[in-house]
Amino acid sequence: MTPRPPRAGRGGPQPSSAVAGLPCKPHLVRAVFRDVTSLHVSRVAAWTAASVTRTVLTEVIDAAGAAAAEKCRKRLIPEDLISAIDRNVEVEVGSGWYLYSPAFHGLLGELRNAEGVLVSLRERRGTRTPSGVAGAHRFEPGVRRLLGSRGVRAVPALVRDLDGIASVFLTDLARDAAEVVPRDGRTVGADDVVVAVGQQLFGALRQRALTEAAETTRHTSAG
Repeated sequence: MTPRPPRAGRGGPQPSSAVAGLPCKPHLVRAVFRDVTSLHVSRVAAWTAASVTRTVLTEVIDAAGAAAAEKCRKRLIPEDLISAIDRNVEVEVGSGWYLYSPAFHGLLGELRNAEGVLVSLRERRGTRTPSGVAGAHRFEPGVRRLLGSRGVRAVPALVRDLDGIASVFLTDLARDAAEVVPRDGRTVGADDVVVAVGQQLFGALRQRALTEAAETTRHTSAG
């Protein structure tokens, strides 16, 4: 009896290494965009935004991992994230999350109004929870996968911080990308996301994110 050929997977062609392992899958990226704009998001734009978020998270995790290694710890804690930001301002992303994270409360400093009255943390947060903060929980599985791929573990509090930072960063990226779409346009494209990256990131991290996003765009456009 002639053996049957292997059955093809239901999902079609498998993604290349450039798009595999993204912590924020395209359907989650589109959900973030829907929170901030009614514009359609192209397939390639969604992949590009996901790739940029992976680059940002990888940089943050690696920097925190280096801080932990100096103290001979294999499990990352929030203090490692704070140390990473202190050493490299490029990884200070998704800062809107800081108001909602216990790890950052001591770093926010005092804020006073025009009359010199101290503004409380509750007042600084405002009455409305930003969509990036409210939707942070949806990125936790991807964050855990990315931690594992970098060969590190993290305490739940740090996973939550990475989750929140990713969500707020991606929300800000989506908002900026939607704002640079030509006024008569109805779709957020990959080029719009690239422009937004230039507004959100700087230095070597921005260049790395743009390079990896271009690679992702090339593979997804050809797919």
